[in-house]
Amino acid sequence: MYQHHSKQLFSIPILILCFLSIFSFFEVNASELESLKATDLQTKSVRFEVPEQVARLARFSFNSGYAFAYPDAVRGIYLTGHSVGGARFETLLELVNSTELNTMVIDIKDDHGYLTYKPEEDSPFSDIAQNYISDPQGMMEILEENNIYPIARIVVFKDSVLAKERPDLSFLENGEVWVNNRGEAFVNPYMKEVWEYNVEIAKLAAEMGFQDIQFDYVRYPEGFERRDEDLEYSLGDYEDMDMEGVQRRVEAVTNFVTYAREELEPYDVDVSVDIFGYAATVEETPGIGQNFSRISENVDVISSMIYPSHWTPYFDIDFPDREPYKLVDAYSKLENEILAALDNPPVSRPWIQDFSAPWLYSGPTFTYGVEEVEAQIRALNENGIDEFLLWNAGNTYTEGVDYTPLN
Repeated sequence: MYQHHSKQLFSIPILILCFLSIFSFFEVNASELESLKATDLQTKSVRFEVPEQVARLARFSFNSGYAFAYPDAVRGIYLTGHSVGGARFETLLELVNSTELNTMVIDIKDDHGYLTYKPEEDSPFSDIAQNYISDPQGMMEILEENNIYPIARIVVFKDSVLAKERPDLSFLENGEVWVNNRGEAFVNPYMKEVWEYNVEIAKLAAEMGFQDIQFDYVRYPEGFERRDEDLEYSLGDYEDMDMEGVQRRVEAVTNFVTYAREELEPYDVDVSVDIFGYAATVEETPGIGQNFSRISENVDVISSMIYPSHWTPYFDIDFPDREPYKLVDAYSKLENEILAALDNPPVSRPWIQDFSAPWLYSGPTFTYGVEEVEAQIRALNENGIDEFLLWNAGNTYTEGVDYTPLN
């Protein structure tokens, strides 16, 4: 894992302390000062040192007060705000406590763009807050007591709430906010105001005690390369860049990730990004702006979404949904090669499938159960990938799965 180093962030009170301490550290004595002419004072360099104790005060490093230990390897499940705030939470807590699972990925900003809990009343995000998680402090205390590692999921550029409120930060079609065939709106990755908006929410999650900030939907809408000339939107600071659309989109997405990591550095949290598995199979995705290697170079954890159901025929596998072991094994080998070529590769923590995909079948659906989930975990482990996250949108996970890592 990467080591985090606090930034030198100066506030006005700390600057005052620094200046008050300067005078005892001048390297010019009184007799020298008397002999200096006024003109000399304008040109002579007067050096001083900031006392060590003042320098320590000048560094900002946040401590949430919780004592979460990074597990031997993250093995986690996804939870919506509804699940955390409802009766299902007890069932999911029992699942983690009774198995080799040890982590919960919890929605803090959800797929619509809402906060899943109520922040302070004067928070600029109060208007987008829902009361799904009614007692966030109590939630964190329960996670701490049960040694469950907490990861905050923040959906970034898919954001119908912000798009409706600020159409100027979105994509427009005939003067109206454009939505995809599922009725979802996206906000514009070229706009730095959108970056700041999401990173400020990430900071709230870090202050709550989350140890990892996981950004999802760090991309443009799917198929954007087919509509980039038709939609109305601003290129922001990227307008004058001598780049084609694909490269410009990759630049914006990568720059957001870099910015987020820098801003979160003082909070001593890991930064992770969810990314399409197929992004590892191409140099760069043509529409969505994801470059696997460049994003990986700027995060602590890369979480490829490698659900077998989401692949067309790939890796010489005709129907990947029916071949979970083969798909995950083939993908893992490819990802290992790519990450090995990086100077500082992130931890690999893929999302794997714990759901069935009826939309792929005209007849009976191939059902995912114990065998299929364990097959994916085995394929990861055999390729040296020890961490994983289970996805089920309804948070209903297969019972009886052995999550024990391979020796």
